[in-house]
Amino acid sequence: MGAGLSNTFTVDRDNQLGLGDLPESCMAEVLVYLDPSEICGAARLNRSFRGAATADLVWESKLPENYVYLLEKAIDCDEETKKMTKKEIYARLSHPNPLDGGIKVFWIDRCSGGICMSISSKALHITGIDDRRYWTYIPSVESRFQTVAYLQQIWWVEVAGKMDFCFPAGIYSVFFKLHLGRMAKRLGRRVCNCEHIHGWEKKPVKFQVSTSCGQKDLKRSFLDEPGKWKYYHGGDFVVNDSNISTTVMFSLIQIDCTHTKGGLCVDSVLIYPKGAGAGNPVTAFQN
Repeated sequence: MGAGLSNTFTVDRDNQLGLGDLPESCMAEVLVYLDPSEICGAARLNRSFRGAATADLVWESKLPENYVYLLEKAIDCDEETKKMTKKEIYARLSHPNPLDGGIKVFWIDRCSGGICMSISSKALHITGIDDRRYWTYIPSVESRFQTVAYLQQIWWVEVAGKMDFCFPAGIYSVFFKLHLGRMAKRLGRRVCNCEHIHGWEKKPVKFQVSTSCGQKDLKRSFLDEPGKWKYYHGGDFVVNDSNISTTVMFSLIQIDCTHTKGGLCVDSVLIYPKGAGAGNPVTAFQN
């Protein structure tokens, strides 16, 4: 019986089958289980894999459930948009897409399929921002938005914002990107002016995250390490339904009026799938 089976599957060496002889539909079924970078690598193997790697079946599996909503947020949908392949849609959504005139951007996280979002300091409500004795916007090449909010001195520090969005289902983390000291370039080198830094060692800053469905998270942390951008964890929230808009509210507060605080740069608030970039915000936002 074994010999019979052996003869059945014997193939003439001159007519041996290779990977290139598999139907593209079969290859596509395999590629669905790879991540995007692996799919692109497989596409370089031969012409058949290259064809399979463009299949809508493959790339639709990498898109969030509500990708149509996300595409409408990213671009003005027209007849040409409707002709986009799933690979083209994925490519568009996996790169930064501006919102609200460019003060917010979002993109798909290539590993989790969730949404990453960066919200500029100009999209936040900052107490005292209209009084230049306290806060001012300064240019910065170290910011995605080319501008950061800089605090010279104030008694009451409160930075808050909110985001209404249909996030793909999952768990998300909120981080504040902050810097103690005013950075600048001098003779081509990065320098940090620490002149106004004071008050942060006395009491921790309170970070809060809440949602329209009643979720709340609270963290406290001392601000430290002048001259270095740091990501402070504000909290997490859970999205269960991709097709229902979630309102996320977040804030940074230090309102102990027994002392002043100063020397703080606020760049942005970051939202991204929990665990993306191995849990490192710097890695997660290298897009």
